[in-house]
Amino acid sequence: MSLTLVRIYLSDGRHEVRQVIKWLEQNKIRFTVFRGIAGLGSDGLVHKASLLDLASDLPMVIELFDKPEQINDIITTIKTMVEADHIVSWPVQSGI
Repeated sequence: MSLTLVRIYLSDGRHEVRQVIKWLEQNKIRFTVFRGIAGLGSDGLVHKASLLDLASDLPMVIELFDKPEQINDIITTIKTMVEADHIVSWPVQSGI
């Protein structure tokens, strides 16, 4: 089955994360959230976790997939919540 995979790159602790997750939940769209341990932010700084403290600005990725026509509608809505260049997508195959 041909599907489209979407990843939304954000930072933990930002209102966009909560807003996107809430919208996905309300619309019963299946998704997964990954929390990174390090990442180079748009500010040019490395944000990372250490054993002594847990940074609140760690990278987060929200991932979802669905049929291409449904993903187009989902992306259109998500673009109203986050910057468009934080969203990437590509075709994938399921059930291989």
